[in-house]
Amino acid sequence: MSRVADKISIGISLTLDKTGTVREGRATQYIDELYIRSLQDVGGLVRLIPTGSLDEELLDGLDGLVFPGGGDFPPSKKYPLEEFVLAPPEQRSADAELLKKARKRKLPVLGICYGMQLMATERSGTLFDHIPADLPEAGNHKLNGNKLHDIFIESDSVLARWLGTHGHAQVNSRHHQAVRDPGKGFRIIARALDGVVEAIEAEGPWTAIGVQWHPEEMPEPHRKKLFRGFLAACGRLN
Repeated sequence: MSRVADKISIGISLTLDKTGTVREGRATQYIDELYIRSLQDVGGLVRLIPTGSLDEELLDGLDGLVFPGGGDFPPSKKYPLEEFVLAPPEQRSADAELLKKARKRKLPVLGICYGMQLMATERSGTLFDHIPADLPEAGNHKLNGNKLHDIFIESDSVLARWLGTHGHAQVNSRHHQAVRDPGKGFRIIARALDGVVEAIEAEGPWTAIGVQWHPEEMPEPHRKKLFRGFLAACGRLN
Protein backbone atom coordinates (compact mmCIF):
# COMPACT_ATOMS: atom_id res chain seq x y z
CA MET A 1 0.00 0.00 0.00
CA SER A 2 1.38 3.42 -0.90
CA ARG A 3 0.99 5.79 2.01
CA VAL A 4 2.27 9.21 2.95
CA ALA A 5 1.68 9.88 6.65
CA ASP A 6 -0.70 6.88 6.70
CA LYS A 7 -2.88 8.27 3.91
CA ILE A 8 -4.23 6.09 1.12
CA SER A 9 -3.22 7.48 -2.28
CA ILE A 10 -6.10 8.02 -4.73
CA GLY A 11 -5.72 9.19 -8.31
CA ILE A 12 -8.41 11.35 -9.93
CA SER A 13 -8.61 11.65 -13.71
CA LEU A 14 -8.83 15.29 -14.77
CA THR A 15 -11.58 16.58 -17.07
CA LEU A 16 -10.58 18.12 -20.40
CA ASP A 17 -12.14 21.32 -21.75
CA LYS A 18 -11.04 22.19 -25.30
CA THR A 19 -13.81 24.70 -25.98
CA GLY A 20 -12.48 27.54 -23.84
CA THR A 21 -15.50 27.36 -21.53
CA VAL A 22 -13.39 27.14 -18.38
CA ARG A 23 -10.80 29.66 -19.54
CA GLU A 24 -11.44 31.59 -22.72
CA GLY A 25 -9.08 30.80 -25.58
CA ARG A 26 -7.33 27.96 -23.77
CA ALA A 27 -7.58 24.21 -23.43
CA THR A 28 -7.90 23.40 -19.75
CA GLN A 29 -7.76 20.35 -17.53
CA TYR A 30 -9.68 20.68 -14.28
CA ILE A 31 -11.41 18.98 -11.37
CA ASP A 32 -14.25 20.10 -9.10
CA GLU A 33 -12.70 20.73 -5.69
CA LEU A 34 -15.53 18.80 -4.00
CA TYR A 35 -14.01 15.51 -5.22
CA ILE A 36 -10.67 16.40 -3.64
CA ARG A 37 -12.26 17.51 -0.36
CA SER A 38 -14.47 14.42 -0.16
CA LEU A 39 -11.44 12.13 -0.37
CA GLN A 40 -9.30 14.25 1.93
CA ASP A 41 -12.06 14.39 4.54
CA VAL A 42 -11.88 10.62 4.99
CA GLY A 43 -8.08 10.46 5.01
CA GLY A 44 -7.21 10.14 1.34
CA LEU A 45 -4.12 11.57 -0.34
CA VAL A 46 -5.17 12.89 -3.76
CA ARG A 47 -3.05 12.72 -6.91
CA LEU A 48 -4.34 14.33 -10.11
CA ILE A 49 -3.88 12.44 -13.37
CA PRO A 50 -3.67 14.54 -16.56
CA THR A 51 -5.94 13.54 -19.42
CA GLY A 52 -4.10 11.75 -22.19
CA SER A 53 -1.35 10.41 -19.94
CA LEU A 54 -1.26 6.75 -20.94
CA ASP A 55 2.00 5.72 -19.28
CA GLU A 56 1.10 2.82 -16.97
CA GLU A 57 3.70 4.05 -14.48
CA LEU A 58 1.20 6.78 -13.57
CA LEU A 59 -0.64 4.11 -11.58
CA ASP A 60 2.48 3.18 -9.60
CA GLY A 61 2.00 4.22 -6.00
CA LEU A 62 -1.77 4.56 -6.27
CA ASP A 63 -4.12 2.59 -4.03
CA GLY A 64 -7.27 3.51 -5.98
CA LEU A 65 -8.60 5.51 -8.91
CA VAL A 66 -11.61 7.83 -9.30
CA PHE A 67 -13.25 8.78 -12.59
CA PRO A 68 -15.39 11.87 -11.84
CA GLY A 69 -18.42 13.32 -13.56
CA GLY A 70 -17.94 14.81 -17.01
CA GLY A 71 -19.50 15.34 -20.41
CA ASP A 72 -21.88 13.27 -22.49
CA PHE A 73 -21.13 10.23 -24.61
CA PRO A 74 -21.95 10.57 -28.33
CA PRO A 75 -25.58 9.62 -29.03
CA SER A 76 -26.31 6.82 -31.47
CA LYS A 77 -28.98 8.87 -33.25
CA LYS A 78 -30.15 12.47 -33.56
CA TYR A 79 -32.20 14.15 -30.85
CA PRO A 80 -33.41 17.42 -32.41
CA LEU A 81 -34.62 18.92 -29.13
CA GLU A 82 -31.58 18.08 -27.03
CA GLU A 83 -28.11 19.61 -27.05
CA PHE A 84 -25.35 17.19 -26.06
CA VAL A 85 -22.23 18.47 -24.31
CA LEU A 86 -19.78 15.79 -25.35
CA ALA A 87 -16.71 14.73 -23.44
CA PRO A 88 -13.82 15.20 -25.89
CA PRO A 89 -12.88 12.00 -27.76
CA GLU A 90 -9.31 12.29 -26.45
CA GLN A 91 -10.67 12.20 -22.91
CA ARG A 92 -12.94 9.23 -23.51
CA SER A 93 -10.21 7.16 -25.16
CA ALA A 94 -7.56 8.08 -22.58
CA ASP A 95 -9.90 7.35 -19.67
CA ALA A 96 -10.89 4.01 -21.22
CA GLU A 97 -7.23 3.05 -21.55
CA LEU A 98 -6.54 4.11 -17.97
CA LEU A 99 -9.48 2.02 -16.82
CA LYS A 100 -8.13 -1.03 -18.69
CA LYS A 101 -4.78 -0.64 -16.93
CA ALA A 102 -6.52 -0.32 -13.55
CA ARG A 103 -8.52 -3.48 -14.23
CA LYS A 104 -5.36 -5.35 -15.21
CA ARG A 105 -3.82 -4.40 -11.86
CA LYS A 106 -7.08 -4.98 -9.93
CA LEU A 107 -6.73 -1.39 -8.72
CA PRO A 108 -9.98 -0.33 -6.98
CA VAL A 109 -12.04 2.10 -9.06
CA LEU A 110 -14.91 4.45 -8.26
CA GLY A 111 -16.78 5.89 -11.26
CA ILE A 112 -19.12 8.84 -10.74
CA CYS A 113 -21.81 9.77 -13.32
CA TYR A 114 -19.69 9.99 -16.52
CA GLY A 115 -17.26 7.69 -14.72
CA MET A 116 -19.91 4.98 -14.29
CA GLN A 117 -20.96 5.27 -17.93
CA LEU A 118 -17.29 4.99 -18.93
CA MET A 119 -16.99 1.76 -16.93
CA ALA A 120 -19.97 0.26 -18.77
CA THR A 121 -19.05 1.38 -22.28
CA GLU A 122 -15.40 0.34 -21.91
CA ARG A 123 -16.69 -3.22 -21.42
CA SER A 124 -19.04 -3.08 -24.43
CA GLY A 125 -22.04 -1.96 -22.39
CA THR A 126 -24.61 0.46 -23.79
CA LEU A 127 -26.35 3.65 -22.71
CA PHE A 128 -29.71 5.29 -23.03
CA ASP A 129 -28.61 8.42 -24.87
CA HIS A 130 -31.37 10.72 -23.62
CA ILE A 131 -33.72 9.52 -20.89
CA PRO A 132 -36.73 11.75 -21.75
CA ALA A 133 -36.81 10.40 -25.32
CA ASP A 134 -35.57 6.84 -24.79
CA LEU A 135 -37.47 6.20 -21.55
CA PRO A 136 -40.46 8.54 -21.66
CA GLU A 137 -42.06 6.68 -18.75
CA ALA A 138 -39.09 7.50 -16.50
CA GLY A 139 -39.10 10.32 -13.98
CA ASN A 140 -37.00 13.47 -14.02
CA HIS A 141 -33.31 12.71 -13.53
CA LYS A 142 -32.05 16.29 -13.75
CA LEU A 143 -33.14 17.53 -10.35
CA ASN A 144 -32.47 21.09 -9.24
CA GLY A 145 -30.79 22.20 -6.05
CA ASN A 146 -30.66 19.72 -3.20
CA LYS A 147 -33.60 17.58 -4.36
CA LEU A 148 -33.16 13.82 -3.92
CA HIS A 149 -34.95 10.76 -5.27
CA ASP A 150 -35.28 7.20 -4.00
CA ILE A 151 -33.19 4.28 -5.18
CA PHE A 152 -33.04 0.64 -4.19
CA ILE A 153 -29.63 -1.02 -3.73
CA GLU A 154 -28.99 -4.76 -3.83
CA SER A 155 -28.41 -5.77 -0.22
CA ASP A 156 -25.57 -8.17 -1.11
CA SER A 157 -23.55 -5.47 -2.90
CA VAL A 158 -20.33 -3.85 -1.74
CA LEU A 159 -22.04 -0.47 -2.13
CA ALA A 160 -24.78 -1.44 0.32
CA ARG A 161 -22.10 -2.41 2.82
CA TRP A 162 -20.32 0.91 2.37
CA LEU A 163 -23.52 2.89 2.92
CA GLY A 164 -24.79 0.65 5.71
CA THR A 165 -28.15 0.31 3.99
CA HIS A 166 -30.51 -2.64 3.73
CA GLY A 167 -31.64 -1.62 0.27
CA HIS A 168 -32.90 1.96 0.26
CA ALA A 169 -31.18 5.32 -0.21
CA GLN A 170 -31.93 8.80 -1.47
CA VAL A 171 -29.56 10.43 -3.94
CA ASN A 172 -29.22 13.54 -6.08
CA SER A 173 -29.57 13.43 -9.86
CA ARG A 174 -27.80 15.47 -12.56
CA HIS A 175 -27.92 13.29 -15.67
CA HIS A 176 -29.88 12.72 -18.87
CA GLN A 177 -27.91 9.68 -20.05
CA ALA A 178 -28.05 6.33 -18.25
CA VAL A 179 -26.55 2.84 -18.37
CA ARG A 180 -28.67 0.37 -20.31
CA ASP A 181 -26.37 -2.66 -20.35
CA PRO A 182 -23.60 -2.58 -17.69
CA GLY A 183 -21.11 -4.41 -19.87
CA LYS A 184 -19.02 -7.54 -19.49
CA GLY A 185 -18.04 -8.30 -15.91
CA PHE A 186 -20.41 -5.80 -14.29
CA ARG A 187 -23.80 -6.25 -12.67
CA ILE A 188 -26.52 -3.74 -11.90
CA ILE A 189 -26.76 -3.17 -8.14
CA ALA A 190 -29.09 -0.16 -7.85
CA ARG A 191 -32.07 1.31 -9.68
CA ALA A 192 -34.37 4.28 -9.26
CA LEU A 193 -38.07 3.62 -8.71
CA ASP A 194 -38.64 4.07 -12.45
CA GLY A 195 -36.08 1.39 -13.28
CA VAL A 196 -33.22 3.67 -14.37
CA VAL A 197 -29.85 2.15 -13.44
CA GLU A 198 -28.19 4.01 -10.57
CA ALA A 199 -25.16 1.86 -9.74
CA ILE A 200 -23.06 -1.00 -11.12
CA GLU A 201 -20.43 -3.24 -9.57
CA ALA A 202 -17.70 -5.50 -10.93
CA GLU A 203 -18.23 -9.21 -10.49
CA GLY A 204 -15.35 -11.18 -9.02
CA PRO A 205 -12.35 -10.04 -6.96
CA TRP A 206 -11.95 -6.55 -8.47
CA THR A 207 -13.48 -3.68 -6.46
CA ALA A 208 -14.97 -1.39 -9.12
CA ILE A 209 -18.18 0.48 -8.43
CA GLY A 210 -20.00 3.07 -10.53
CA VAL A 211 -22.68 5.40 -9.19
CA GLN A 212 -24.89 7.61 -11.33
CA TRP A 213 -25.36 10.29 -8.68
CA HIS A 214 -22.81 12.76 -7.29
CA PRO A 215 -21.75 11.62 -3.80
CA GLU A 216 -19.35 14.56 -3.50
CA GLU A 217 -22.43 16.82 -3.43
CA MET A 218 -24.46 14.69 -1.02
CA PRO A 219 -25.07 15.48 2.67
CA GLU A 220 -22.14 14.61 4.91
CA PRO A 221 -23.33 11.24 6.30
CA HIS A 222 -23.85 9.70 2.84
CA ARG A 223 -20.78 11.34 1.37
CA LYS A 224 -18.44 10.18 4.12
CA LYS A 225 -19.81 6.64 4.22
CA LEU A 226 -19.33 6.17 0.48
CA PHE A 227 -15.85 7.66 0.22
CA ARG A 228 -14.72 6.03 3.48
CA GLY A 229 -15.92 2.69 2.15
CA PHE A 230 -13.96 3.22 -1.05
CA LEU A 231 -10.79 4.11 0.84
CA ALA A 232 -11.23 1.04 3.06
CA ALA A 233 -11.40 -1.13 -0.07
CA CYS A 234 -8.27 0.57 -1.42
CA GLY A 235 -6.51 -0.04 1.90
CA ARG A 236 -6.84 -3.81 1.46
CA LEU A 237 -4.62 -3.81 -1.63
CA ASN A 238 -1.57 -5.03 0.29
